[in-house]
Amino acid sequence: MSPLPLGTPPFPPPRSPFRAFPPLPATSRCARFSFSLNRFFVAAVNVISGSATDFRPQVCRGLKRWILRKLRHPKAVRRHGWQIPWKLQVQDSAGESETTPHSSQATESSDDVRGLSASDGPSSLLETRSVIGSNQASDAPSLCIAVVGATGELARNKVFPALFALYYSGFLPENVGIFGYSRKHLTDEDLRSMIAGTLTCRVDHHENCGDKLDAFLRRTYHVDGGYDNADGMVKLSSRMEKIEGDHAANRIFYLAVPQEALLDVALSLADRAQTKRGWNRVIIEKPFGFDEYSSYRLTQTLLSKFQENQIYRIDHLLGKDLIENITVLRFSNLVFEPLWSRTYIRNVQVIFSEECGIEARGRYFGHYGIIRDIVHSHILQTIALFAMEQPVSLDGEDIRNEKAKVLRSIRKLDLEDVVLGQLKESSDKADNYMNSLAPTFFAAAMYIDNARWDGVPFLIKTGMGLIKHRVEIRIQFRHVPGILYRERFGYNLDLDTNELILRDQPEEAILLKVNNKVPGLGLQLDASELNLLYRDKYNVEVPDSYEHLLLDVIDGDNHLFMRSDELAAAWNILTPTIREINENKIAPELYELGGRGPVGAYYLGAKHGVRWADD
Repeated sequence: MSPLPLGTPPFPPPRSPFRAFPPLPATSRCARFSFSLNRFFVAAVNVISGSATDFRPQVCRGLKRWILRKLRHPKAVRRHGWQIPWKLQVQDSAGESETTPHSSQATESSDDVRGLSASDGPSSLLETRSVIGSNQASDAPSLCIAVVGATGELARNKVFPALFALYYSGFLPENVGIFGYSRKHLTDEDLRSMIAGTLTCRVDHHENCGDKLDAFLRRTYHVDGGYDNADGMVKLSSRMEKIEGDHAANRIFYLAVPQEALLDVALSLADRAQTKRGWNRVIIEKPFGFDEYSSYRLTQTLLSKFQENQIYRIDHLLGKDLIENITVLRFSNLVFEPLWSRTYIRNVQVIFSEECGIEARGRYFGHYGIIRDIVHSHILQTIALFAMEQPVSLDGEDIRNEKAKVLRSIRKLDLEDVVLGQLKESSDKADNYMNSLAPTFFAAAMYIDNARWDGVPFLIKTGMGLIKHRVEIRIQFRHVPGILYRERFGYNLDLDTNELILRDQPEEAILLKVNNKVPGLGLQLDASELNLLYRDKYNVEVPDSYEHLLLDVIDGDNHLFMRSDELAAAWNILTPTIREINENKIAPELYELGGRGPVGAYYLGAKHGVRWADD
């Protein structure tokens, strides 16, 4: 390529800005933009040719009108994700505020955008968008959350702190209304004083904590329901309506009440406290009945007043990150998904043990027993999430469909595969119910009769007052066929078993046990753990499980809440065993506080070829 002649500019001279550009093809996005820009410059030429003195104000007004039209254009919103409100507050000639819909025709027909001065700079446009956004937020649906049983231990220590944490983090709207409903004669200030001591900011959230706390308490109210829930719910609805005004309104009712009071409260609020200007959601605490029959009656009564998608049966243990990690680890990692079947997995252990004594659980735990309290919901839901097929989507109903299939496939328990235990009454603090047969320890071997898990034992173990607080899922894989290093492991072939551990307690972690060579001369094998410790990897404070589940209720995400058919399938597994235990008056095996639990659990593991994790 020959060089340019001396004195020739390297680029062609710029075209005059006042010369109309030829139109580009209409199929190009850039063409539409250039054409609009062309119109603006032509208008500028006309202004200059007419009157040069008012050129700047008119150009500014024209530019602002053009920018506003582009910002409001639906394609621009979809392309860039801008949150442009559909209504604009403007001032009419009389000075009153009116609401007009966005339309390009209305904007083009007006000589100026009302509320904008011709001398305003670009900052005024941003300020106008801010004002518009605030006006739109005030028209957003309000949210009222009622905690029924507000003076109880659960509400004071768990529910109200979780609601405050969500409010502080910005997950609750500023106009939220928090209502405590109880039979006690309390004022709003009495309730605020009662719960204020339990509301704290997390370590990594301390900015403006005091201001947020005061704002939350100002939006907290008490309703004295008395002993007639019908009248009490009318009062509650009336107080909510004062907060909601004339806008759309959504309501959540958290029923932190004993099982015997549940139906009276639920039926009363269904008839007298539901809003008709939005959605209503009801949160119910476990246990969900005492057996298959009582659970069926409870479910049918609730469904006579509520739709299934309004009912959220909450189990706080399912709000742990461990539970969410089950599906994330399996369905987002190719290395694990092909191994998730009877072909490679030898057994699965689900362990939930607590080291504290049962005096902390009191009458509730002794009355219902560990089977109804822990096994029916937490343990079976964990197995269902672990063993289910990949759902069609992450939609709550799709996930619950797959969980229900697993629960219906679980074989009915054989009493020979069940071990019951009871903590010895070793202190004066223990409750008198220890003289009953209510178990505080439960171990069992379960089998899922489907193509994926046929023959794989799922061993569960849960108990109170044990040596260590442990919440984990352990997946033990099969031995390597024709292993070359058999003699290097000696007589104990379990040492060569790969193991995947999902742990919530004592410290949250994901561990993978693999075999490796010990450095040095010779050939010596060792089993090591590849570990992901959350405290080392993620420098954040883990939210409480109630925060997680309450946020799911607000968002309408129900995949961690039991549906009616899941509930029935779970009771179908356990009810025959519970009935047989009660009819035969089977006495649980006693075990010491701080021990490993009944010896029978180890015989159970040996029977099914499983070595417990703490063995």
